[in-house]
Amino acid sequence: MTVIDANRMHEIETRYPEYFHRSFRQRFGGLMIVIATLLYSLYAVWFFDLPKLFAEAHWERVGIYLSQWVSYDVQPEFRIGDDGSIEVRYPRFSPLGDNPHPDWLINNPDGSITVSISGTSRSVTVSKSETIVTAHGVSVPVELSGGAPKVVGPVPGWMTVYDDNVLADLGFAGNVSISVDRVKIRKRFIGWANFIFDTQSSFFDKPVGEVISLIVSGPRIKPDQSNLSLAFDDIWNNSEWQHGDVWTKLFQTIVMAFLGTLLGALTAFPLAFMAARNITPNRFLNQVLKRFFDFLRSVDMLIWALFLTRAFGPGPLAGSGAIFLTETGTLGKLYSEGLENIDNKPREGVKSTGAETVLVHRYGIMPQIVPVIVSQTLYQWESNVRGATIIGAVGAGGIGLKLWEAMRTNANWENVAYMVILILIVVFLFDAASNALRHRLMGTKAH
Repeated sequence: MTVIDANRMHEIETRYPEYFHRSFRQRFGGLMIVIATLLYSLYAVWFFDLPKLFAEAHWERVGIYLSQWVSYDVQPEFRIGDDGSIEVRYPRFSPLGDNPHPDWLINNPDGSITVSISGTSRSVTVSKSETIVTAHGVSVPVELSGGAPKVVGPVPGWMTVYDDNVLADLGFAGNVSISVDRVKIRKRFIGWANFIFDTQSSFFDKPVGEVISLIVSGPRIKPDQSNLSLAFDDIWNNSEWQHGDVWTKLFQTIVMAFLGTLLGALTAFPLAFMAARNITPNRFLNQVLKRFFDFLRSVDMLIWALFLTRAFGPGPLAGSGAIFLTETGTLGKLYSEGLENIDNKPREGVKSTGAETVLVHRYGIMPQIVPVIVSQTLYQWESNVRGATIIGAVGAGGIGLKLWEAMRTNANWENVAYMVILILIVVFLFDAASNALRHRLMGTKAH
């Protein structure tokens, strides 16, 4: 065991004062950061009134929206006439077409109609005098005589009684709304209805094998058009899913992102040389251009899109212009900062040979700055594919506007899911492509 005397200890303290005489910030800095973060979090909870926000949020809508993303519903309505007859009606744009005869709707010998909501465990039987709802292991009769429907017996928890209506919630399978003169059923199915062929198509509701046979070797459905061409037209012009319009708008979004980023990069590149202090020794010009970049960046892309939409009207031109203005500011700042951080020795070496300014930039600066330019430009291009979707919602063209229209109806969430999946696929592909291109141009190995 080594013993250190007082003189040796004093010598060590004198040599390393930063370890023995730490300042208040060094001793308590970490603790102060933790306390400040905690206080700010409490302030944010109070300022945004998070407890009330979470208490009043419509969490049940999350399940509704998610279920509609992955399913569709059919809504038959049973109208009971004064003579006891039952008429079945479907909405105008029913997924089953104009003259549906589903196998889950059964006409009984006594004149009643049974609808299988989910196998035999959930069903509804409609007759002229009562409706019987079977779910959760019980059958609940609802009398239809009198001025309002009346539940016979105890009312289960999944059934709600109103003044003139009884609502039965059958979970994901659907629900039933019962009035005296009509019963409306919502039956839910997993999947996307009519995604390939809509109800107006000649191939609608045909088995896959029959469709393939018609396309490959079947007789022409239309004499002046091949079945393959007809099938493609029916898919592309699907009235419910609008594949042609969606894919066209998606391509517009990609073009907007590419064109806006390209023009922004081409504009920012020469301006960055004039904004860099070590390249252009003109302080006034440096500051003017840097403040110009700040101005272009400070106005969000969405705001630029609103301005340009009012100026040029809705369309992809406004979207490309918004991306161009934003990227000129962003890339100009990134390029100029990259130029200011280069090593001046290669540049001075090329200049000492008497080379012209263009050659000095080409051989003394560009080899150092190219990796930064390539990396930042490709990242912004990838990011702008996502940004172009957002600005499309304000009328700047592209799939964003289509997505907003589908969301605004609050009824076409399966179409929203379709477009969101397409956007995700495009973003993933562009992310992979930009990474591969960046590594290839920079001569590094992708991981």
